[in-house]
Amino acid sequence: MSVEVKKLFDNIWQNYLQVTPSAEKIHQLLGSGSDVINDHVAYRTFNHEKVNIEKLAQHLLALGYKEGGEYHFEAKKLYAKHFEHEDDTLPKVFISELLVEEFSPQAQAIINKVVDHIDASLVATPELLYSGRNWPLSYEEYQTLLAESEYAAWLSAWGYRANHFTVSINYLENFDDIEQVNQCLKDAGYALNASGGEIKGNAEVKLEQSSTMADKAKVEFSDQTVEIPSCFYEFAKRYPLENGKLYTGFVAASADKIFESTNSKI
Repeated sequence: MSVEVKKLFDNIWQNYLQVTPSAEKIHQLLGSGSDVINDHVAYRTFNHEKVNIEKLAQHLLALGYKEGGEYHFEAKKLYAKHFEHEDDTLPKVFISELLVEEFSPQAQAIINKVVDHIDASLVATPELLYSGRNWPLSYEEYQTLLAESEYAAWLSAWGYRANHFTVSINYLENFDDIEQVNQCLKDAGYALNASGGEIKGNAEVKLEQSSTMADKAKVEFSDQTVEIPSCFYEFAKRYPLENGKLYTGFVAASADKIFESTNSKI
């Protein structure tokens, strides 16, 4: 792993931990040394040309990442791509974007105001990926977005930070399957995302996933401070393809339910 890549993901991880304190505890709960390998990191953005998937991905492509699959989430009005590196010890990155034009004029106005506040010079640097929120937002605006899209509300409140990190079950020394991981988490008191079942996917689609429900953290809105869902931790087991190599893509039907880990209630 190059120094540049390691520095970027270290910064992303530290920024994520600031609002996801459970992640470090879960890391210690599941790991036994250096066996907690990050399968992927996920980001949310808007399909606005200033901050769309390509703008975020440029910082990964510069580090040797290549574009992988693309995914459509019609009900949630999202589009996504994933990026991967030939060094399979490096995490994949899943970037989704909100199809802003499919929302109400009120929601679009709030989102466009948010995007207008983002400094283009920041977008041009990797620091964007751990910069958090760089714009004013009232709690009322957050609630307006929340009524139409949990995704839009979350992104507007938290800004540019990893939405989640993902433990690769394939590398864990003390666990063989996702059921064991889930049981360990529940025994430790963590709530799992049960939307569509605790386990999303199966061996047939070559990927099984589960996740905690997001931590809660305080957000300073322009008019008040409110505790809302922040980020979560995901767990993934990948299965080999016919060539013996592990599947590296994602399953849209499963990812659709994973998005709901930041919902207040599901």
